[in-house]
Amino acid sequence: MTATETRTIITGRANRSGRRGGTRHFAPERRRSLPLTIVLWLCVLYFVLPLWWLFVSSTKDNSALFSTFGLWFAPELSLWENLQTLFTIRGGLFVRWLLNTVVYATVAAFGATVLSAMAGYAFAKYEFPGKKVLFSSTLGAIMIPLTALALPTYLLFSQAGLTDTPWAVIIPSLVSPFGVYLMRVYAADAIPDTLIEAARVDGAGEFRIFWQVSLRLLGPGLVTVFLFSLVATWNNYFLPLIMLNTSELYPITVGLAQLQAAASAGGGTQALFSTVITGSFVSILPLIVAFLFLQRYWQTGLATGSVKG
Repeated sequence: MTATETRTIITGRANRSGRRGGTRHFAPERRRSLPLTIVLWLCVLYFVLPLWWLFVSSTKDNSALFSTFGLWFAPELSLWENLQTLFTIRGGLFVRWLLNTVVYATVAAFGATVLSAMAGYAFAKYEFPGKKVLFSSTLGAIMIPLTALALPTYLLFSQAGLTDTPWAVIIPSLVSPFGVYLMRVYAADAIPDTLIEAARVDGAGEFRIFWQVSLRLLGPGLVTVFLFSLVATWNNYFLPLIMLNTSELYPITVGLAQLQAAASAGGGTQALFSTVITGSFVSILPLIVAFLFLQRYWQTGLATGSVKG
């Protein structure tokens, strides 16, 4: 038997064994699941339909809002008129509410991210007395609802004379137990101990190691905490409601609620249902922009982690 005939026989046996039980080529159509696809589409509809309803309703006037189908447009679009009313009512107070919300959410999110990163890094990379007790207390704080802390927080800020000021909204929002937990878990895996030891050997101090070395590796975790804190402060309603008394200091949530309450009280007040809905739609646009802009850092972090693995 020649060498060519031997290779042919071996190749044929390998192909037959591969077809019987060996390695098989991946077929994407075999991995599709109709029930799973239906469930995923239902989840998509669950999250997208409210946004679609909000957009469609913002294009209607008050009469069309109650006389037409909620998930489709009216014959006449009134989005421009609703926007004009929204930005001119009460002397353009909505613009002030929007700026207040941007300031509150941005400052609080930035501060919460920095504090969470520092605390999470310390829990992950340092050993100190009471570490387990402090971290367990942080985990326990996650389970406490924010509404339960609203009254004690108000009493403390009232004694300090900080109520009805922007600090009454910003300072409580700087505390993020979930952010500390997330950064602790992320820092434990993202920052090698050998890198910290190498920086110490080179003479770098602990603060320099954190700010110039470790912080660069925590990008995706920082973005995650920032977005969570931004959304939480942006959508916070109860804390500004009890802390603020001046309408010029209101965020969007409290301002729109007060506007709707005044319009629903009757007494000849103008009906502002479509205006309030338009304001709600405008208020979510900055969050969508922030998510679309920052999501690339998540993708970069996931790709980096897959290469390291």
